[in-house]
Amino acid sequence: MTHRTITLPITGMTCSNCALSVERNVKKLSGIKKLTVNFASEQAIIDFHPKQLHIKEIVGKIKGAGYNVPRIKKEFPVTGMTCANCAANIERAVNKKVPGVLEASVNFATERLSVEFIPGLSNLDDIAEAIKNAGYGVILADDLAEEDVEKVARDKDIREQTRKFTVGLLFSLPLFLLSMGRDFGLIGAWSHSPWVNWIFLALATPVQFYTGWDYYTGGIKSLKNGSANMDVLVAMGSSVAYFYSVAVLVLPMMDGHVYFETSAVIITLIKLGKMMESRTKGKTGGAIRKLIGLRPRSATIIENGVEKEVPLTIVKVGDMVVVRPGEKIPVDGTVMEGSSSVDESMLTGEPLPVDKTVNDFVVGGTVNGEGRLKFRATRVGKETALAQIIRLVQEAQGSKAPVQDMADRVAAVFVPSVIGIAVITFVLWWSLTGEFVPAMIRLVAVLLIACPCALGLATPTAIMAGTGKGAEKGILFKNSEALEKATRLNTIVLDKTGTITMGKPSVSGIYPLKPACETDMHLLRIAASVEKGSEHPVGKAVVMEAVKRSVDLVEPEDFKASSGFGVQARIDGELIRVGKPKWFSEMGIDTDNAEEGITGSPASRIRQLQAEGKTVMIVMRGNKMCGLIAVSDLLKPESKSAIQQLHDLKLGVFMLTGDNIGTAQTIASEVNIDEIFAEVHPEEKSVKIKELQDIGKKVGMVGDGINDAPALAQADVGFAIGTGTDVAIETAGVILSSGNLTGISTAIRISQKTMSTVKQNLFFAFFYNLVLIPVAAGVLAPFEFFPVFLRQLHPILAALAMACSSISVVTNSLRLYNKRM
Repeated sequence: MTHRTITLPITGMTCSNCALSVERNVKKLSGIKKLTVNFASEQAIIDFHPKQLHIKEIVGKIKGAGYNVPRIKKEFPVTGMTCANCAANIERAVNKKVPGVLEASVNFATERLSVEFIPGLSNLDDIAEAIKNAGYGVILADDLAEEDVEKVARDKDIREQTRKFTVGLLFSLPLFLLSMGRDFGLIGAWSHSPWVNWIFLALATPVQFYTGWDYYTGGIKSLKNGSANMDVLVAMGSSVAYFYSVAVLVLPMMDGHVYFETSAVIITLIKLGKMMESRTKGKTGGAIRKLIGLRPRSATIIENGVEKEVPLTIVKVGDMVVVRPGEKIPVDGTVMEGSSSVDESMLTGEPLPVDKTVNDFVVGGTVNGEGRLKFRATRVGKETALAQIIRLVQEAQGSKAPVQDMADRVAAVFVPSVIGIAVITFVLWWSLTGEFVPAMIRLVAVLLIACPCALGLATPTAIMAGTGKGAEKGILFKNSEALEKATRLNTIVLDKTGTITMGKPSVSGIYPLKPACETDMHLLRIAASVEKGSEHPVGKAVVMEAVKRSVDLVEPEDFKASSGFGVQARIDGELIRVGKPKWFSEMGIDTDNAEEGITGSPASRIRQLQAEGKTVMIVMRGNKMCGLIAVSDLLKPESKSAIQQLHDLKLGVFMLTGDNIGTAQTIASEVNIDEIFAEVHPEEKSVKIKELQDIGKKVGMVGDGINDAPALAQADVGFAIGTGTDVAIETAGVILSSGNLTGISTAIRISQKTMSTVKQNLFFAFFYNLVLIPVAAGVLAPFEFFPVFLRQLHPILAALAMACSSISVVTNSLRLYNKRM
């Protein structure tokens, strides 16, 4: 059964337990295959069966759990309807054919469509296309461009938190100053009058039930979902202080100090922490916003010979697009007219512009230089390279690293455990001292100092920063598992052709052997005619050489390829074979029976050419050798330095090639390869990777992502060398979109520093809670050499510590952006 994977933004989560609640509730739906909710990125990656489950049901389940998914509502005219059935047809087409549409309704009388959809899963262009395919028209005005509703929702949340914090501060500050002034005798005797406590109540109540209302609603939501989150701790801690003070105030039998300033300051401090956490956390997702910001909102197309500026969503495959100097290229396409240099650093991480001329490929989001380009759109919307990169980065940032499992397991039982510790602390101290108030203060301090958020943010914020840093450098981690596994690699296996070398072999020598072949042109003609049917790079190089020399080729008959060895066909009625020396040896054909044409025997000449790092192809006419063709593939300029960087990281470097051992050894010596696997057939590459793994190696395989797909999949981490646009390589865990080999060491360094940050964050989060919860419970009380504020930790200090802990973790993750990789 087919399944779909979607990424949904989720708002309203306050800690990692909220993410677990969403997971628990959505997994109850039939049709869910896999689900991961990331608290830091506030996203859910959901793999489900669309025939069993509609997105609307998933969103409804998330809303039922007390959280929300940002959506867009739009209304616009449709044309071509003739009756009410037409309206029903349009509704059915939009609801069923457009992924991400939650609800669509058409008013036949007003001829307008009202639609609610999730941005990122679908857009107005998708909706318009579904309507047109159903046989109707649609009018999209320029001002209906899709908004970044996720960002709008996040900004709205931050504004609301800021407003509530401001209210809390306005009431808490005078309350705190008055209370402290009274306690320390800094203000007059009037402050001890009973009516002053009523002023304290009046100041504390707006803080408790306006600034702190989110903690009550969030706590109730959490408990309804069968779990307990940070909101439960804050609501309980502040409520104990507040309602105890109310009881002192209104019940004649109770007499004592009121703690209104404690409850108010607690809520205000924690609200300050959450506000700063949200703002800081938002910076870890800066890479996504930068990528989204690269998309222009409009494009200039040529329609009926006239240039016309249209919204980006209107551009279709096949449209002729014009880009002026300095403008962003709106979609992917092939240049039809003009030449320019294009800044592709957003895609590859390489700072130097790339020259573009007719027939070259340009990528949406890159910046045109001085020239004017006219190109034909080949990929638009979700198919563009930029859209695919955004999707990959979003999925990587939303995925969970294996190391996070432990933190999630702890978070699931953390809050109930803290509540249990707080109750035990209260009972123990009350029974030991007989004093209610000090025991209550310790209970509140335990509730407030515990911080599940730090545990929940430790891993995902670092992963978001690390994958974002990688995207800036043209390195795309497909998921956080690949990022984590890259730190454990001790061996890198490099494919030769297209990875270490340029991947564009060219003919470097033609050696005819008489009497079978008289001239270079004769030998080239028969060899290239056979290779016309080949897709192998060496075969293509022979054909290109023939084209360059204007050789007339004939169509091969009975063409047959022997994978990894050579090809054969009939040319002018004669059987011609072109292939590796080993192929002919295995067939028992004598390849040393030529009469003249080269110095020494053919076998010695082959060894000499191979020693020079060239690939030698023998051309046989019947059972007689009629010549040799030498092909060479130049090394990439960065190969030697890139391999040295891998050695600097203490990694063993192997080369995997189908070429002969002589050529492989020559190339290996030039770039300092440790070991070689030569004359390996394409289907055997994954077997070689498995052999290394069987002797305990952690292997990273580097290849082009197409021919090397099985080996990339077999490796612990597959590194696919992209071309700048090939970003949808399924078998690789890491994509190097720049095509530069130095990206391997950069990717490994990013993964190492990211996982180091994860470990620092987890250590801090666990250490913070393991040390400070006992301090709040009063374990230091018997030891008089400790300061008083540690022996009896005040709830306000506990709230301050809680507020700072999450911010510290997120800030530490953000340091990744400033590190050199």
